[in-house]
Amino acid sequence: MAFPHRQKGWLGLIGLVLALVIVALMARMVLKEYGLAGGRSEAKAKHVTASGNEAVDAASVTPRDAMARARALQAQVRQDAIDQEKRIDAAIPK
Repeated sequence: MAFPHRQKGWLGLIGLVLALVIVALMARMVLKEYGLAGGRSEAKAKHVTASGNEAVDAASVTPRDAMARARALQAQVRQDAIDQEKRIDAAIPK
């Protein structure tokens, strides 16, 4: 019965560190899958290496940089809002 008193929380700390490592590995895997970690996902890597036709690969692969896609979408939404505002202003009689 002396064992639980002698550990003084080390077993809990080791369990906590192990859980943290598992979560970090899973997060890294998810970030790679979404293209946010800088590496290619395994599915895309297999597709690119298996096909061999670079013209088809270039057409089928979307841009890897998620931030660039988000910025482009943001710019498009802003431009659409400006265009809609102009149409509303033109439709209102003065």
